[in-house]
Amino acid sequence: MFETSFTASDFQFMLAGAGVTLKLTLWAMLLGTVAGLVFGLLRATLPHLSLPLGWLLDLFRSVPLLIQFVLFNSAKSIVNLDWSAFEVGALVLAIYTAAYCTEIVRSGILAVPPNVIHAARSLGMSYIQALTHVTLPMAARVAFSGWINLALSVMKDTSLVMWIGIVELLRASQTIITRIQEPLLVLCIAGTVYYVMSWGVAALSAKVERKWNEND
Repeated sequence: MFETSFTASDFQFMLAGAGVTLKLTLWAMLLGTVAGLVFGLLRATLPHLSLPLGWLLDLFRSVPLLIQFVLFNSAKSIVNLDWSAFEVGALVLAIYTAAYCTEIVRSGILAVPPNVIHAARSLGMSYIQALTHVTLPMAARVAFSGWINLALSVMKDTSLVMWIGIVELLRASQTIITRIQEPLLVLCIAGTVYYVMSWGVAALSAKVERKWNEND
């Protein structure tokens, strides 16, 4: 007979942690996408002038995310910033997201054939009009799948914020494991919750792509 000490309250505690995971992911993707769009445009249209920006973003892509969390959290104390651990975690994830989103946007823009842009200009569009009405919509379709994969990756990487004291889904799971000593069960439940959240994002992206195909 299967017996467990896992209770409904434990599951609610894990769901609360999952809520923190979703909030971190939302803020990271929102801020990181806005910054990545701006930086991606600069890297695609002004590659030489924006080269120092590219080097800086390479730094954030190269340094492990856990190290970035620890360094930023330590720097907060050094400069005496009154930021919560959640704000630090969201900021680091947003910078990390922006670093990768920049390359997604840049590659999407560069994937648009130059003759399409020339055709738009020949029809009387200004450079800005061609960029906003032709280049960016086409680039969005190319970059969308990469952006969704980035969102799923960021959602899983939120588990690292436990090292700076944030109780998200994995930290909540570990707290329960320490108390009831049933790691297999708890981690299976946590994995299922991660899967459901990821499935929701993937299902939403598939719906968006279907809408795009219907409007073609």
